[in-house]
Amino acid sequence: RSQKQNREKAMQLLRTKLYDMELQKQQKEIYEKRKMQVGTGDRSEKIRTYNYKDNRVTDHRLNQNFTLDTALEGHLEPVVEACIAEDQKQRLQTLV
Repeated sequence: RSQKQNREKAMQLLRTKLYDMELQKQQKEIYEKRKMQVGTGDRSEKIRTYNYKDNRVTDHRLNQNFTLDTALEGHLEPVVEACIAEDQKQRLQTLV
């Protein structure tokens, strides 16, 4: 073999290794994002509790209460706005 052939083969191996490393990195990021979205499925991960007796909806992610009648009538703007604000807050924290 010549030095040129050895160099070409070494470069090919290097490209392959770098590609594999980048692919693994991307797959790990995707896995972590999915895991964060799905959670574990425990009862402790409940999102909302609807309390008809007290006319209250409790969003456990936000630690806020909302009026049940309003939510059942479809007026979910306060809930949605609070969720968006919390999501933005969490995204900013991950950047810092």
